[in-house]
Amino acid sequence: MENSNILISGAGIGGPALAWWLRRYGFGVTVVEKAPGPRPGGQAIDFKGEDQLSVLRRMGILAEVRRRQTGGADVRIVDADGRSIAVMPGEFTGGDVEIRRGDLSEILYDESVAAGCAYVFGDSITSLTEAADGVHVTFERGAPRTFDLVVGADGIHSNVRRLAFGPERDFVRFLGYYYALAELPPGGSDGDGDGTGVMYNEPGRMVSVGGPKAPAFFVFASQELAYDRYDTEEMKRLIIDAYAGMGWRTPEILERVRQARDLHLDTISRVRAGRYARGRVALLGDAVSGNTLGGFGTGVAVVGAYVLAGELARADGDHHAAFRRYEEVMSPYAKVARSGGNAGGFLAPASRAGIWMRDQVFRRSLLLKMMIKMTDMFATNISLPDYPAPVDRGRRAAEPR
Repeated sequence: MENSNILISGAGIGGPALAWWLRRYGFGVTVVEKAPGPRPGGQAIDFKGEDQLSVLRRMGILAEVRRRQTGGADVRIVDADGRSIAVMPGEFTGGDVEIRRGDLSEILYDESVAAGCAYVFGDSITSLTEAADGVHVTFERGAPRTFDLVVGADGIHSNVRRLAFGPERDFVRFLGYYYALAELPPGGSDGDGDGTGVMYNEPGRMVSVGGPKAPAFFVFASQELAYDRYDTEEMKRLIIDAYAGMGWRTPEILERVRQARDLHLDTISRVRAGRYARGRVALLGDAVSGNTLGGFGTGVAVVGAYVLAGELARADGDHHAAFRRYEEVMSPYAKVARSGGNAGGFLAPASRAGIWMRDQVFRRSLLLKMMIKMTDMFATNISLPDYPAPVDRGRRAAEPR
């Protein structure tokens, strides 16, 4: 088989899913991840439509995903006095199956390790140099190595895309909003106590607790900020500054944010990379088609992992043919992720009139049903190819289709 030694950057969702499929087809796989280990927690993510569920079923993990699913809780939208205005139903936020990102990452990591994939944590790629015999890769910490192919499954701020395709500004458009997720320490009232989250808005700002995304979830309008995405204390200060003077229970929530040990802050952005591959380097998931909080990223990444690995297996490792076919299959399907709306403007409208109009969607069942129907239509806009039967290198057999 050609190109049998593959490096994947990113151990979130798409990277381990791709690693599992590649190893099942007989490829040698190494995954490099900047974080010191698999990342726990994180927001709830969801899968929509039979195509996405079919990939989980073919991997043999759908039953475990269902066992750990969060249930798609409702979110109650309130005014400054805590009075209910509308309810964002779980079927709107949770898709067919909802699961915490950390739980899904753990499942995929365990399965890929059992299949024989190698992981290198606490390291990152510093250069990619393509040559006739492969891609020469240097790392921040590890010794240089040569791989046949490299895949960037490292998110909207993809390091691989920057090194192989060009600077981030050429591919990522900031949409004028930030979002933050925080694991709050004990001591406050989170949600309604029955699994229902509670959400409050002021123009350009939203805060919720106890909902499906995280114990505390923030979305706010802002100019682009300069900060270290790995400096938790700096990110806390930015959130506290952004929410200064906000009503409802926000001051109490911010006090608990000061004590949070796990916190994530990032832009709401859209990726338009154009091409899925260049030479021996390919992109997967948000690195090529991300749209933050758009509701399709995880499903598109998992389907993309199935297609990329399957095309490489079908082409017997010929990356020219496999990468071309991978783009042909995935580009139409991922269009909704690339070109979808701005979740920031929906979750944190810029005006009180905008907040009122957004709330009407959840008060009027016909509008809500139309939105859910459109979402379901986009999620099933692909005909999954059948690929060669994989070698049985993993713990689980595929579940019945």
